[in-house]
Amino acid sequence: MAIQPALEAQIHQCYGELSSADKKLADVLLMRQKDLLSYSATELAELASVSKASAARFFRRLGYADFSAFRQSLRDQVSEQSPLYLMEHDGLPPESRGAQSVVAGLEAHVQLDSRRLASLPEQLSERALETTLTQLANARRVWVVGYRNSFMLAFYANALLSQVRPEVYLLNEQAGKDAELVAEIDSKDVLVVVDFRRRTKRLNGMVTLAREAGAKLILLSDAPVSTLAAKADAVLRCSHHGGQVFDSYVGAVSLVNYLATAMAGRYRKRSRARMARVERAHDVLGDLETGH
Repeated sequence: MAIQPALEAQIHQCYGELSSADKKLADVLLMRQKDLLSYSATELAELASVSKASAARFFRRLGYADFSAFRQSLRDQVSEQSPLYLMEHDGLPPESRGAQSVVAGLEAHVQLDSRRLASLPEQLSERALETTLTQLANARRVWVVGYRNSFMLAFYANALLSQVRPEVYLLNEQAGKDAELVAEIDSKDVLVVVDFRRRTKRLNGMVTLAREAGAKLILLSDAPVSTLAAKADAVLRCSHHGGQVFDSYVGAVSLVNYLATAMAGRYRKRSRARMARVERAHDVLGDLETGH
């Protein structure tokens, strides 16, 4: 059997053509996708309130001989997302295999990242960007969270946003205090969620708690369809896949930079006052080198 595309993309492509029963099962798969390997076909059918026969037809419609084939494909997809798998399946640049010079390899790498940047505006809607800027500006507090590779982007978002507005906090900054920090979130706040593969189960719980408290949700993610996206007020999608050993985040970094810069321009008076206070603090503390 040929390698299947990601589950979200498979369902997204055919969702409009599905029957009502198939849509129920598709919704369950999307909601439970992080834990699908722990479910049997019977359990998934019960969760969707459809018959086992309907479930069997659904998996055949997705292109699998049966549920076992579907489950094996999921296992393969999980393996294919790891750097080790990509390293062993031509994810290394050609120059590392002696096919070209290091400089030529770097040029090819930069060109690929340039294409990612060029395609970024096509992935984002005017509404999502407007909603994001408005909510970031009007919230009492802004919380940012991201785990694993997403932590880098969450840290960067926290660093920039905290310069143009007060009360911006990195939710998972202090090890072991996630529960105490998320308990502070309320309906006047906004949570910026950074969710790039490989994902952690912990993030869904943080989002659930924030939404229960009434907080707004902004999602920065690579997934075209996800359970977190269904809960978000704005979804900012940045595709970063490319068959390399390591995913590239140039698009997401550029977007975070743009959002902070746009806020500084749109809310110039408030942002300037905030930045002036920050610079004054640096002067008094004497913590930054000068003249460079």
